[in-house]
Amino acid sequence: MPQSSPCSAVFLQFAKWPEAGRVKTRLMPELGAAGALEAHVQLTLAVLDNLCTTGYPVEVWWDRAPGTEPGERSEALPILEEIEGAGLAQGVQQGGDLGARMYNALTEALSACDRAVIVGSDCPSVDPDYARKAIACLADHDVVLGPSDDGGYVLIGASRVVAGMLEGIEWGTPKVLEQTSGRLDKAGLSYCLLEPRWDVDEPEDWQRFLEMGVAG
Repeated sequence: MPQSSPCSAVFLQFAKWPEAGRVKTRLMPELGAAGALEAHVQLTLAVLDNLCTTGYPVEVWWDRAPGTEPGERSEALPILEEIEGAGLAQGVQQGGDLGARMYNALTEALSACDRAVIVGSDCPSVDPDYARKAIACLADHDVVLGPSDDGGYVLIGASRVVAGMLEGIEWGTPKVLEQTSGRLDKAGLSYCLLEPRWDVDEPEDWQRFLEMGVAG
């Protein structure tokens, strides 16, 4: 997904293609498959709005090729209308695990932009100011990480990448941030850590998001 001209920075929103039964599965016991799908759509739109508010270009990278038939697009329609209405680029993640997918996306983005930051679609706590802070950190560091409360991270950005920098990490465990930091040290990459944020995995996280919306 090459850019037509160089850019200073770009946000890459990683998202699962919306499909009942395959998104926000840990919310399904409480919300059901349809409710979990709706939660996924709301979260994806909330993150997209935050990133678009930063003033930087935003691209949406799906975990599989987007559906093309009307039936395949129906569940994703609220998101697609926003993406297409704003003229945002879309891509498909490539790689055998999350580390490979993020490394490949960062590598491609950095071929056209000076800095690139990946944000997950379940991370509504990444507000515009926090996202801009990540971009600013990359002026002085190779990598930026936004730690999450569960031991992972809500965002990862880079101004430089090195092969192997995201290999051998136990994704989905509380060791993710610690192991990533170790891999970056081994790769000789400088990095900075932002203040911790939270993402939405469990029902209590979803409730926190809903309360945030009420408060806003």
